[in-house]
Amino acid sequence: MDSKEKTIELIEQALETVRPYLHADGGDVKLVELTDDLTVKLELQGSCQSCPMSAMTFRAGLEESIRKAVPYINKVVSSNVPELA
Repeated sequence: MDSKEKTIELIEQALETVRPYLHADGGDVKLVELTDDLTVKLELQGSCQSCPMSAMTFRAGLEESIRKAVPYINKVVSSNVPELA
């Protein structure tokens, strides 16, 4: 397993810790890409796409969990919520 695969595994594990909360509100999150410059691209799914709280959920929940698990990530962006790109 190379370092990129290991990083993706760590990101997925971090997302798993947040998923139950997203599922409870009818939403989910998908890891779209880990770029070579260590940018994580996520896609909010279900009700999370249009929820007015999605920006807060993204920053305080998803980004925070990923940064704790993988502190060397440069940034976390959304592929489908414009204000989070």
